[in-house]
Parts: sequence; structure tokens; C-alpha cells
Amino acid sequence: MSFAALAQAPNRRLTEAWLLCFVVLITLGGDAATGLSMHGRLPGGFTTFAATMGGVASAAHLAVRRWAARADPLLLPLALLLTGLGLVLMRRLDITYVAEPRLHMTPAGDGQLMWTVIGVAACAGVLLVLRDHRWLQRYIYLMMTVALVLLMAPAFSSADQFGAKRWIMLGPLSVQPGEFVKIMIAVFFAGYLTVNRDALALSGRRFLGVRLPPGRQLGPIAAIWMLSLLVLIFERDLGTSLIFFGLFVIMLYMATERTSWVVCGLLMAVVGAMVVGSIEPHVHGRVVAWQHPMDAFTEAGRAAGVSNQLGQALFSFGSGGITGSGLGQGHPELVGFAGNSDFILTTVGEELGLTGVMAVLVLYGLLAQRAFHTALLARDPFGKLLATGLAGALVLQVFVVTGGVTGLIPLTGKALPFLAKGGSSMVANWLMVALLIRISDTAQRRREPASPHGAPDLMHTPGRGMFSRAG
Repeated sequence: MSFAALAQAPNRRLTEAWLLCFVVLITLGGDAATGLSMHGRLPGGFTTFAATMGGVASAAHLAVRRWAARADPLLLPLALLLTGLGLVLMRRLDITYVAEPRLHMTPAGDGQLMWTVIGVAACAGVLLVLRDHRWLQRYIYLMMTVALVLLMAPAFSSADQFGAKRWIMLGPLSVQPGEFVKIMIAVFFAGYLTVNRDALALSGRRFLGVRLPPGRQLGPIAAIWMLSLLVLIFERDLGTSLIFFGLFVIMLYMATERTSWVVCGLLMAVVGAMVVGSIEPHVHGRVVAWQHPMDAFTEAGRAAGVSNQLGQALFSFGSGGITGSGLGQGHPELVGFAGNSDFILTTVGEELGLTGVMAVLVLYGLLAQRAFHTALLARDPFGKLLATGLAGALVLQVFVVTGGVTGLIPLTGKALPFLAKGGSSMVANWLMVALLIRISDTAQRRREPASPHGAPDLMHTPGRGMFSRAG
């Protein structure tokens, strides 16, 4: 059965159940293979890990079956497979960290498993409480206010890690508010653009063959640009700034189908990044390490304090080749704190090779494709834009992380969704999955004709882009 046929299967929950069983088997098989290849026996805590993964998959499936029975059957299995792969990789690295105390690394697998349970529980909670995604549209300004407070909070916190200010301390826990802010901002933009998309699509003056938006309509994008620059300057958080600004531009284009917004957005992003990259020491250091990754292995580079993380990552990808060394047979611990950061992807590259990296990227692509498909099926503009924004946020984050660890762009320090360590990231991404499941369920329930007399559906009158399609 093809991928498209699975998505359209008549019994969606049965399809989802079989896929979840397959996901659990893949996850447990990877964990078992790791232990057998390294020590000739199953890894420690395998029974607990197997029971937890089975319980998480069952609980998530039952929650969707009970409260979102007509949702896309592929969203949950794709998210759980990425999560399971991340847990397998972290448990593999934990074996090395325990065996080599000189690395001074704390095992992260058990903690990430706990955050996975919390994330899936939060997903089920959203499905229980939020019966209609349009309810969120009533509180977009309140949500944006909370998002701005959370976005600025790290600038006043002393919880600096790895040179960036993106954490706040809540007792013994460190929270990365930017992971939740991206969801709140997507909700706000969806509500704001639903109301104002006609005004934002007004014709403006033509300059160099491109029709620019009117000056008074440039206000929103200028304000978002300034805010993203402030985040970049005061919090030294390149990743959050790029995702924040890029998300706004993507949703603007989807709402108005004006290429001028994309042109303006790209120009402003490049100008802002160049200015901040030249004056902010931490960002400038990452740009230098990106331009000259091998300088860290020279005496001059070590004296200048150039980070060797990117150089080690490139060596890791190179040693993996096409098929990799096999789970447990590489040396990913050489990439600094690979198990506790976005460099978890280098473990994939070394032990599963280019094949494994492409498989992981395909999984992200499939998850984004199902989110965009959900946007096309949604019959209300708010749902369309919200699903588009959530998919855009996922794609942007995967791009900035993957681009950073492969040397395509400077390192950003963001967590790779579902795969990398991070409680805030794990919970936020499962909340995103919950919203997509809810939008998908609502869209499927409302696919009947709008009127028994054949009256036109005013929600889909010919106009702009995705708003003219009924799915």
C-alpha cells in the first residue's frame, strides 16, 4: 500500500495502530542492536524502555481514537518514530558516557524518556481540552503578549549556556521558552492574518520588477524584524531569531500570495544577520567557526578559542560514508556533547551513514507534508494558516539545525525536533502534533458540502493561494 493510500485508508485508527506497532518494533530493534553490537547483550533497562515505549504508543493511540477519531493516521506514528530514534541514539551514547567518565558527560536517555512521557501526556491533554482549534482565535492577543514576555525573559536570566541566553530557571529545571513561543506566535499570526490578509495584499509600487507592499503595510514586518534583531543581540540566539522571522514571512506569503513579502523578508534577514554577525562577539565567533571549521585544529585556532565542534562533526559525517559504521560501532562521543545537543545528527551520520541521515530528513519531510496536507483540507482560514505555520516552524528548525551541523550555515544551537535532548523541545513539539491532529480531525469532519442546495462555500471563494482550495 502506498503512502498516500495509507493516509486515505477507510479505517484510519486501525492503520495508525498498525503503524505504531511497527514504530515500536523499529525502536526496540534499534536499542537491542546497539547493546548487542557493543557488549553482546541487551542494553541495561531494556525491559523498562520497551514497556514505556509500548505504553506511550498505546496511550497516544487511545487518546486520538477517543478525541480525534478522524485525524490523519500518519501524524502520530511519524512523530513517535522520530522520538524513538532519538531515544535509541541517546541510550547508545549513554553506554559510552558511563564507560568513559573522563568525558564528564551526564547520561541523558532516561531523562529524555521521562520528557517523552510528559510530552505525549500533554498531547493527549490538548486533545481532551481543545475540541475545536478555532477556540484559540479568541485569545490571539493574549497569547502574543505571553509569547513576548517569554521571548524576552531569557535576556534577564542568568541561565546562560554555551554562550547564548535562551533558558530561564524554574527551580531545579531550566526551561527554553523559545520552543513554546514559536507555537504561540504561529497561533497569533494565523489569527492576525485571517482578519487582515486583504489589507496586506493591497497593491503597492513596483520597484525593479517587483511589486512592493504599501508603506503603511510594511509596519508589521518591520516590527517583527526589529524584534528578531533584539532577540539576536540581547540573547545571542541566532536560531530562534531565524525561526521567528522566517515563520512570519512564510505565513504572510501563504495568506497573501505576494512574492514581495518574501523578497522584503529575505533582504531584511540578510541585512540584519550581517550587521549583528559583525558586532556581536558570540554570533561573530560562530560565523568565524563556520567559515574556517578546521582552524580549531591548528595552534593559532586553539589560541584564538575557535570551537572544534563543527570540524569534528564534519569528520564524523565523512567517516560514516554511505551506510555508516553500524549502531554502537562509531565514536560519536568525540563530537563534544553530541548526546546533549543538536549534534545528535552527527551520530546518525557516523553510525547510520548518509542513508540514515537521508532517512531521518525524509521522516521530517513526511511529517511536514502531512501538516501542509492538513492545511489544504482545513475549511477555515485560521486552521489553514495555523497548520501552515506549524509546518513552517518545523521545517525552519530542521533546516537551521541540519544546516548548522553540516556546515551549510553557522551553528545555531537549536534542538533538532523530537531527536535531540531537551525537555522543553520535546513537550513543545508534541503540543504542535496535538494541534495538527486537532485541525486534521476538524477538517475531516467538515468536508461535507457547505449547503444542501449547492450554495457556494464563502470560505473558499476564488481568491488567493491556499484559501481558494477546499482540499
